[in-house]
Amino acid sequence: MSLTFNPHLVTLPVYVPGKPIEVVAREHGLVPSEVIKLASNENPLGPSPLALAAMQDVLRHLHLYPDGSAWQFKRRLAEKLDVDPANLILGNGSNEILEFVGHAFLQPGTEVVVSEHCFAVYPIVTALFGAQLVQVPARPDFGADIAGMLRAITPRTRVMFLANPNNPTGTLTSREEVSRLIAGVPSHVLLVMDEAYIEFLDDPTNLLALVRNGVFPNLLLTRTFSKIFGLAGLRLGYGVAAPEVVAVLEKIRQPFNINSIAQAGALAALDDADHIAATRANNRLGLDYMHAAFTQLGLAHVHSHANFVLVKVGQGARVFAELQQRGVITRPMAAYGLGEWLRVSVGTPAENVRCLAGLREILGLS
Repeated sequence: MSLTFNPHLVTLPVYVPGKPIEVVAREHGLVPSEVIKLASNENPLGPSPLALAAMQDVLRHLHLYPDGSAWQFKRRLAEKLDVDPANLILGNGSNEILEFVGHAFLQPGTEVVVSEHCFAVYPIVTALFGAQLVQVPARPDFGADIAGMLRAITPRTRVMFLANPNNPTGTLTSREEVSRLIAGVPSHVLLVMDEAYIEFLDDPTNLLALVRNGVFPNLLLTRTFSKIFGLAGLRLGYGVAAPEVVAVLEKIRQPFNINSIAQAGALAALDDADHIAATRANNRLGLDYMHAAFTQLGLAHVHSHANFVLVKVGQGARVFAELQQRGVITRPMAAYGLGEWLRVSVGTPAENVRCLAGLREILGLS
């Protein structure tokens, strides 16, 4: 083939999602209903019932293009967050917002600062636009070294990505450390705070006021409807930033990137307080169970502030494969430099028990 591709695509890492239930069932001769998925940090309670009803109502209008500005949804979301609609940018999942950042700020010769064990999409976006990734070693407890990340900034740095809580470690950067970061990031660097799991926190660090009041114009917050709202299949995320930043990102956004079903479902899910409360309660119960069970079994793990737990199982690829044979899908961590670890999402109480039973059997633990 004589086609010439952009040279940086040769080494571009590829994001590998968790295996679907149907694929695992087919590969191992299982019935799909026998397979549980604890791999992708999804909501085990399913989508909001209010969202399901709202989405059903729009099906008869699918011959029409969606509202390209998502006017109704964006205004309701702005009201919930107490920001202006001009502070919001919508994406086909929050991953698309991260890609917008690459389009707007990155090119060969620029740098991106991240923490070790960061979300896999940050290095992918960096490589996609030919920029240089600067990875700062994590602390011994797997948390981000904020002082180290600030020291890594150079005149070539354009973006810093930090998830809080972090995926895949579940670690939380404290309010004091976040304040230190805010104070230390220079004006030529866009600080992207990925808050995909913020709704699971009892007392989150609220950075919306910095955007709302224009105190920190080089801050972008990203959030998602894939986690606590249970709408991962719709692919809807959003960013909150200064209007000047949003205006630039809007130039990159494709028309109609948020479909009609997603807009209707997310609008309803925003106000489903019962579903959100039930999800939080299930998650707290599941985290407590997993932390206690891993401790009792003598398995090293990272105390999580999200909806999953990172646990050390030894031969991660082998344990992952043997769990799949038992109809339990988890996430191997070799791609994150953590080959001895698995990430296990919080499921329903019954799913959590089944996963731990499989681990006990595979590892020969009592």
